[in-house]
Amino acid sequence: MHLLLSLGLCALAQATCCGAQSPPQQALGSSPLLSRGCSDSDVLAVSGMALQDINRDQQEGYALGLNRVHGVWEHRQDSQGSLFYLTLDVLETSCHVLSRKDWKDCGARLLHESVYGQCKAMFYVNKPKRILYLPAYNCTLRPVSRRKIHMMCPDCPSPSSTDLSDPRVLEAATESLAKYNSKSASKQYSLDKVTRASHQWVVGPAYFVEYLIRESPCTKLHASSCSLQSSDSMPVGLCQGSLTQTRTEKFVSVTCDFFKSQVQTPEGESSAVKQSSGSLPGVEQPLQENTTSSSSPAKTGPLGSIQHLPDLEDETPKGSEEKDRQEAFPVQLDLTTNPQGDTLDISFLFLGSQQEKLVVLPFPKERHSAECPGPARTTSPLVLPA
Repeated sequence: MHLLLSLGLCALAQATCCGAQSPPQQALGSSPLLSRGCSDSDVLAVSGMALQDINRDQQEGYALGLNRVHGVWEHRQDSQGSLFYLTLDVLETSCHVLSRKDWKDCGARLLHESVYGQCKAMFYVNKPKRILYLPAYNCTLRPVSRRKIHMMCPDCPSPSSTDLSDPRVLEAATESLAKYNSKSASKQYSLDKVTRASHQWVVGPAYFVEYLIRESPCTKLHASSCSLQSSDSMPVGLCQGSLTQTRTEKFVSVTCDFFKSQVQTPEGESSAVKQSSGSLPGVEQPLQENTTSSSSPAKTGPLGSIQHLPDLEDETPKGSEEKDRQEAFPVQLDLTTNPQGDTLDISFLFLGSQQEKLVVLPFPKERHSAECPGPARTTSPLVLPA
């Protein structure tokens, strides 16, 4: 299992504080950018691991899965490694990022629930030293077009607010969680946050919710005299609940998936989640974190963010032309604007006291090999950024 090797990077305007320097002209002896095939086995492996590290850097939202490699460039370094510049078309999965599941083990969303977009990432690979390293990334996501989904499937569920402003969303969450607590052998759980909600007419109004739960200080034995108030602990699981109202009765369903083996779940439900790791050809053993000296740069998380934008058609006035892909998914990732490149100190990734530099170039513009983009796992044009 590869290890996320974190990075102490600042924004470009603060690059000097991070040790990034413009290299002398002769220092740029690395190979020029090579346009790679988007279906190459090592490119797919690198892309999958970069996406896994992006997911591990998040504390909120759902894990992203790889739909296809849109473009890739390789910059071979003097240190025997390569820095890959990746453009990835992604889809949200059904796994919350706190589950820390490998995105390959996560279920795909139904088309009407899809959130899709694009990520740009830099990923460093040094096979001889068994180093895998994510310096930076940026992603932009949007929900699938509600209008186009409605044209294809008028009866599909429609999104609802998740801020509990709709009392029926809150009712669906609280009643489904109450049903789960009633089946729990001992422990009780409280609502932390609704993460997704939708509604549909079935035999009556039906609401579907996903929400995070925390372990409550109450036990089932004392639940009647104890407030199910959240403890100070982190969320421990993600539940999916539904509430359907007919003229005479309510139908409530619930399933919960726990992030760690902390709880005993009702019969028929699974709890433990195992992480699986990708592998890169030529890197046969798990990576180990290298020890660092006191003079090594501070290591923090990779530089990056995930931007959530509204339905594209909400931003496009009626009668106007649709935005092109660059406008619709404005993903930028430039650690430098120097065409000669800047150097980044990555000595902390290596054993010993020798200083190691990574040459970082401006992120390549939109030009791809004939083999890009690669084939998509989900081929619907509704979830492809281009």
